[in-house]
Parts: sequence; structure tokens; C-alpha cells
Amino acid sequence: MIFLRSLAFSVFLSLFTMLYALLSALTIPFKRETRYTLIATYWARGVIWAARVICGIRYRVEGWDNIPHHGVIFMAKHQSRWETIALPSLVPLLCFVYKRELHYIPFFGWGIALCGMIPIDRGSGKEALAQVVDAGGARIREGWNVVLFPEGTRVMPGHRRRHKIGGAHLAVATHTPIVPIAHNAGDFWPKGRFVKEPGMVTIIFGPPIPPGDLTPGELSSKVEAWIEAEMRRRFPWQYEKLAA
Repeated sequence: MIFLRSLAFSVFLSLFTMLYALLSALTIPFKRETRYTLIATYWARGVIWAARVICGIRYRVEGWDNIPHHGVIFMAKHQSRWETIALPSLVPLLCFVYKRELHYIPFFGWGIALCGMIPIDRGSGKEALAQVVDAGGARIREGWNVVLFPEGTRVMPGHRRRHKIGGAHLAVATHTPIVPIAHNAGDFWPKGRFVKEPGMVTIIFGPPIPPGDLTPGELSSKVEAWIEAEMRRRFPWQYEKLAA
């Protein structure tokens, strides 16, 4: 039954994304903010709704009060595709930093290319970092929020990767606080698995961490420490399974 529900969701996701991408071409004359809302926000809400109705993946949010009204940097644990879809459905004007290769994905890539986010060439090193700081700073000044997955790729529950420093550089350069995010989406929509398990995702917005006088390295370490400590405190079973 779970396999059939996952199959039904996969079919819905493919058809819904194709249709939405084609319709997104109609938003080209609109402002970036309007394009984002019509494309990213409503597409994401549709997918999260389908994940709940078809696959039984529900969610609850903790720490709403930790989110400033606008102009903040989010740095999130990256276990699943779920959080990449859920965040735009929860936070307005959310600008992702992502690898440019996503633009080559039919339909999905075409849609996000219209949203005015920050695609980077991850292999370009310092040039990519400069682009994050320049483009991210421009978005923050315009009132957008920026989100990065500092691990750079999805990791299995209980695993971790060293944080990349681009988000911390952006925070220091723009004097913008970072809101760290912990969650357990990998328990239900894990990397590399077709089957989606029913259950409750808990997504936690932590207290803002201001850059103050910290260096990018110090700030990155502080954010990483909060995320990993919160993950172990709230979702210890992920680490117990790994230890076993």
C-alpha cells in the first residue's frame, strides 16, 4: 500500500510540475515578487498538500517567533527534498542558493529559472562565493529572505557533512542574522528512496544568530553547532540507528 501511494504521488508530482512549468511562462511580464509567489509558493503548497493527502506526510512547525519579518538568512539541515519544497510554502519571498545545473531539469528547472533566485557554479570556488554575497546581498536589501543548505547536498538521517561557509560570508557582509533550521524529513522522504513513509515532520526554526563581530568561520561553526545539537536532542533515534 505504501508503495502504491508513493507511486501515485510520483505521478501527481510529475504531471503537476509539468503543467505548472508550462503555465509559469505566462508570468514573465510580472515583477519578480509576483512570479515567485505564483510559481514557487503555490507550486510548493500544492506538492506539500499532495504529500500529506497521498503519502500521509504531515508536519508541524516550532519556532515561528524566531523568524524576523523579512531580510533574514536561513541555514537548514538537508536530509530530503521535502524541506526544499516545504520552506517556500511557509516563508514568503524565499530566495534559494542552488547549483545552476538544476536549470537543465525539464519543467522544474525552467520554472525556478523564472523566480529570480541565485544559481551558482559550485565548481568556480571564489567566484561562486562572490556571487552568493553580491546577489544574496541585493535580495536581502530588497526585503527577500535567503536560504542555503550549508552541507551542500542531502545527507542520510544521522549523518552530517562539514558546513560550507558561503552563508556565513553573506551574513557577515550584510550584517544579517542567520536562523538555523533542524528537522527530521529524512525519516519519511529519505535521499535516494522512492517510497515515502507516512508520519509527522517536525521543522524547528532556531533563535536568530547575529554575526556581530564573528568571522565567517566562527559564525558558520556556531550555526553548525546549534543545528547538530538540536538534531541530536530532538531526533536521537536517527543517531541511535546509525550507531547500531
